[in-house]
Amino acid sequence: MDDAQLVLRLAEDLDTSFETLVRAHVDRCHAIALRSLGNPHDAEEVAQDALVRAYRALATYEPERIRDMRLRPWLATIVINLCRNRARRHPVASTSLAPLLDAGWEPVADDALEPAAMTQEAARRERMSALLAALPERYRLPIVLRHVDDLSYAELAEVLGRSEGTLKAQVHRGLALLRASMTPADLEELTA
Repeated sequence: MDDAQLVLRLAEDLDTSFETLVRAHVDRCHAIALRSLGNPHDAEEVAQDALVRAYRALATYEPERIRDMRLRPWLATIVINLCRNRARRHPVASTSLAPLLDAGWEPVADDALEPAAMTQEAARRERMSALLAALPERYRLPIVLRHVDDLSYAELAEVLGRSEGTLKAQVHRGLALLRASMTPADLEELTA
């Protein structure tokens, strides 16, 4: 069931349809939280809390408001705000984003790779994670939401509360910073 059908069902009967929303979006909420926080345990808690908050909010909305909502950016906004609150209360020293990339990018099937190639792929993913983690959040989060989670710029603007033009510039600058931090071998692997 797509989101357009789901919001119609939620507007008609929230209690019966909410489980469908959870099944359809829990992994995505967890992945966004993991990308933002870098800690699987915190991401799980944030995803659960986001879905509880979503239910409570939907319970107060008029059916017309539910039918008019764009579900993906609305849920992403809840998750991002909870991540920001958690990060303010519990700053994390770790900057590893390996789980971030594993959660969102489609790796090559392991059975299609030889052991040496699997090791090389894991090292490449870890290197890219480190480069991405080194970016300031104002660039990292838009890049991840745009290129890993595949949100449109309009959805990014809705989620992050910034203009589309600002987000396009931040994604562009962030990608330029990534390219600048890559070695020639990194760049060659990406274009291969």
